Amino acid sequence: MRQKELETADWQRNLKIAWIGTFFTGASFSIVMPFMALYVEELGVKGAMVEWYAGLSVALSALASALVSPVWGHLADRYGRKPMMIRASMVMTFTMGGLAFVPNVFWMLFLRILNGLFAGYVPNATALIASQAPQQRSGYALGTLSTGLTAGVLIGPLLGGAISEAFGMRGTFLLVGLILFICCLLTIFGLREDFQLIEKVEIMSFSQVFAKIPSKSLLIGLFVTSMIIQISAQSIAPILALYIRYLGQSDNILFYSGLIVSAMGFSSLLSTPYLGRLGDRIGNHRLLLMGLFYSFLLYFLCGFAGSALQLGLLRFAYGFGVGALTPSVNSLLTKMTPKEGISRIFSLNQSFSYIGQVLGPFVGSAVATGLGYRWVFFVTAAIVFGNFVCSLIIFRKSLGVKNIGES
Repeated sequence: MRQKELETADWQRNLKIAWIGTFFTGASFSIVMPFMALYVEELGVKGAMVEWYAGLSVALSALASALVSPVWGHLADRYGRKPMMIRASMVMTFTMGGLAFVPNVFWMLFLRILNGLFAGYVPNATALIASQAPQQRSGYALGTLSTGLTAGVLIGPLLGGAISEAFGMRGTFLLVGLILFICCLLTIFGLREDFQLIEKVEIMSFSQVFAKIPSKSLLIGLFVTSMIIQISAQSIAPILALYIRYLGQSDNILFYSGLIVSAMGFSSLLSTPYLGRLGDRIGNHRLLLMGLFYSFLLYFLCGFAGSALQLGLLRFAYGFGVGALTPSVNSLLTKMTPKEGISRIFSLNQSFSYIGQVLGPFVGSAVATGLGYRWVFFVTAAIVFGNFVCSLIIFRKSLGVKNIGES
């Protein structure tokens, strides 16, 4: 009984520490992203190439992360998740803080690639909590953890503007480096992981991990769903401010754009813990299907928005369903994956998410250029609906039960 109480205390304590760490990680990125194009301009780039290099800095980092994420997942399964979290936060302290000292845009791109190669704090934090939380509470635990990232991403732009005004853009990068260093110290001294080092010859191979997963089609379906979630989210990002102007808002466009993004994040923050508990109660696969259909409906309605206010209200409503998506995917992956390979499965899932982050802006920009702003929402809705139909087919035999694998 005493051992069980200690294990419960450890995962709950780790959830709090990991929440703070993912909050810092999310905030550190969202603080600097809004003025990245301005920083590219400060580094001497002119004209249309400013947007090109700003977009390239984001895409290269995501691509680098997608390529190496499985490698870090393999090492996490062998050495533990905590060392990988320390590695990620320590290196990002220098790659993000070092942006304050770059002399030109090429050094900036180099540090962004390096940042992508060594990133991975959030997926390893997710894998750590997934491996420690009781399965019957995994939805709640992973849903709660995801609110840390959401809160960080939400508050980051609000802080970023004020900090850059007070200390300049280079000073802001230094502050972000300090935040990530605090995150690293918090992980070193706060997190507890009782992990036994596994010899290389003893570690379960990926083919063995894959063989132990009961449904291969479900696994691939969840990976694709993670990619679609990011494609749908990122396809809107490049055109949001332009769509607001198209709807007739002529003043303070950036303010309203930020307000709409923040409103969606706020509603997501409110609903995600509740949806995590709901998923534990009714089944995460059912909740995921409801979340996908809800997302399709809200994306479709956004295409008919007649004003910035209507768009803001619809995006605020959309945020209430966000907590049914990624946390449900993570909880399902936790329940179907052997613990010996959980980091590798989560890292592969993260690779699909990174690919979605790269593809999303290209989808949004291409559709907006060819068909107009409203069609970005319609096409995004169609992509999400396609994912919903595919997921419904994959889950069809499990809709009558609470947990996947029950008969």
